Amino acid sequence: MTSTILHIDASARRENSVTRSLTAQIISHLEAGQIIRRDLADPLPLITEDWIGANFTPADQRDDQQLDVLNLSNQLVDEISRADTLVIGLPIYNFSIPASFKAWIDLVARVGLSFQYTENGPKGLLNGKRAVIAFASGGTKIGSDLDFSSAYVRHVLGFIGISDVTFVTAEAMASDPKAALASTSGKTSGLAA
Repeated sequence: MTSTILHIDASARRENSVTRSLTAQIISHLEAGQIIRRDLADPLPLITEDWIGANFTPADQRDDQQLDVLNLSNQLVDEISRADTLVIGLPIYNFSIPASFKAWIDLVARVGLSFQYTENGPKGLLNGKRAVIAFASGGTKIGSDLDFSSAYVRHVLGFIGISDVTFVTAEAMASDPKAALASTSGKTSGLAA
């Protein structure tokens, strides 16, 4: 069965990026009818006071300027909505996710659009999707006390409704890059839908 894949790369490196290589491998094992591409090396804007004001103005009361301010955010949420699978490449920078990916999160975590508040707490609205996250790190082991990325990524994706999350990791690249890369081959080939 073919699907739509949202392919997000967050590495600042366009050349020789481990996570870009891993996301390409992952996608090669999936049956994609369409691939939506989002490269976060092309920076997204940070949220601003104008953005917050527009976001918290009821949709039917937004003026043209507010609609313009939210346009990119709407596009990003639409990309997720159209996708069946998200394939996200995340290098570990200083024990956490790249700032470019945090900017993406801030633009897509929108009350009423990607999640809603209920009497039982927040509920994600982008359900029925899966995410495959390709992590690469120089020394941080995913799941260790120094990993401030994987639990956050799993939580924030779940917050918007994506609870089927798989990690493919190339850890300790600084000490043994060949072994780290070799350990990913079985992980990527086992991802077919």
